[in-house]
Order: sequence, then structure tokens, then C-alpha cells
Amino acid sequence: MTEIPKKLLYRYTFPIRWSDMDALGHVNNARYFTFMEQARIEWLDSLGMKLEGEEGPVLVKAECNYLLPIVYPATVTVDTYVGKPGRSSVPFTHDIYDAHQPEKIYAHGHVTMVWVNYHMGKSLPLPDLWRQHFDA
Repeated sequence: MTEIPKKLLYRYTFPIRWSDMDALGHVNNARYFTFMEQARIEWLDSLGMKLEGEEGPVLVKAECNYLLPIVYPATVTVDTYVGKPGRSSVPFTHDIYDAHQPEKIYAHGHVTMVWVNYHMGKSLPLPDLWRQHFDA
């Protein structure tokens, strides 16, 4: 299988909270999506981009391949990569792993975002402000 080209955009490291755990003693599977979302938000914040106004990105697809459970206490890193953007969409890949043992990979996530006009509900071309960060 051919590797899809991707570019590292951002690395986000944070401690797992006790409240991230579920009754089975590991991080709840839904939290992985929150971790990926927060990594994208941290990336936008680092660029000074604000998501305000009548247009912006919406999540149209999200998936996660779980490899190992995360158990408290742990410090986790989420690497956010971008793939080849389309006219209005952009794919992101997230690698979630132990910050102190990078070979300990917890999960791989994949999401697709589409730039839309919120009021019209229609896709728009990705703005240059976003696109400039995706070019290798």
C-alpha cells in the first residue's frame, strides 16, 4: 500500500486526567476524538486563527483505529498531519502516543474537514490563510 504524503502541522502534549477514564479503567474511546479535536484547535490558536464569522471548517468524517488502551497516569502526545487538500476539503491524520515512550502508539485517527458558509450550508474554496500552511 502506498503511503499518503502528509506534513506535520502541530505536536500537542498533555496529561491524561482522571476524569478521562471510564468504568473499565482506561481512557474512554470517545475522548480520543476530543484529543484530536483539541490538537487541531491548539494548532489554530498557535497560528492566531480565530474561527469566527459566517464561514469556517466543519468536520465531515472522523475515524479512529485504537491500538492500545491509555491508562492514568499518562502524558500523551498527538501529532497532527495534513494530507493533500482539495478545493474545499482537507484531510488530517492524528497519531496518539505516549509522550515518554513514542514507540507506544495508542491510536491513529483520520478526519476530513470542509470549509463552508454556515448560513448557506455550502462548501467554499479553502481560504489562502489555511492553504498556505498545508503546502510542503
